[in-house]
Amino acid sequence: MKTILTLTLLLAVAPAWAQSSYTNSAVTVIADGNPVGATEQLNVSGLSGSISNVTVTLDLTGGFNGDLYAYLVSPAGQLVVLLNRSGVDGSNPFGYSDAGYNITLSGTATNDAHYYQANTYTLAGGQLTGTYAADGRNINPQSAGSVFANTTSTAGLNLYTGLNGGDLNGTWTLFIADLAAGGGSPTLNSVVITIMTVPEPQTWMMLGGGLAVFYLCRSRRVFGS
Repeated sequence: MKTILTLTLLLAVAPAWAQSSYTNSAVTVIADGNPVGATEQLNVSGLSGSISNVTVTLDLTGGFNGDLYAYLVSPAGQLVVLLNRSGVDGSNPFGYSDAGYNITLSGTATNDAHYYQANTYTLAGGQLTGTYAADGRNINPQSAGSVFANTTSTAGLNLYTGLNGGDLNGTWTLFIADLAAGGGSPTLNSVVITIMTVPEPQTWMMLGGGLAVFYLCRSRRVFGS
């Protein structure tokens, strides 16, 4: 009985994976063809451990998806390009004409948000739905289509993976703009940042040491040594 109780107590204080979400529900109309765009902020606090993944859920209605450019900046200054004129390449200078996003961008996803029509995708009420990797093409959004075609993703959400959670406490800034006139003004309905953390390695080492001592003491008791 004492053995079970001791093990239960050790596991009770064991570090756990954590997931925290932060939402900005301010409804903002993004001016059509205006590079000034709009800025939204989210305040993050209480993070610790190591970042295992960051996701960003965007709810945007209307507009022309190929016109949109959006990035996210962490409190420590790491910039991730979420959207960069989806669909623009050497054969399509205007990008995709779908109207809106209701998507989750994830650091562990593989489908590229820039070329979402190249994969299986779903539109609901005009909005793209599903989970995708952030665009990550850290280039001028007014670049020629040929530049997009020859640029790979280097600024995706995986940039945050492995960082210390404490470094991500503070104000996160989302910027979004519609860069081409004529496709209508999209509306940003909400943005949600979800941050997943795991305990630091030294925390697991401390727990492992405690379990080792526990089993050593138990073995001595069992074998009378």
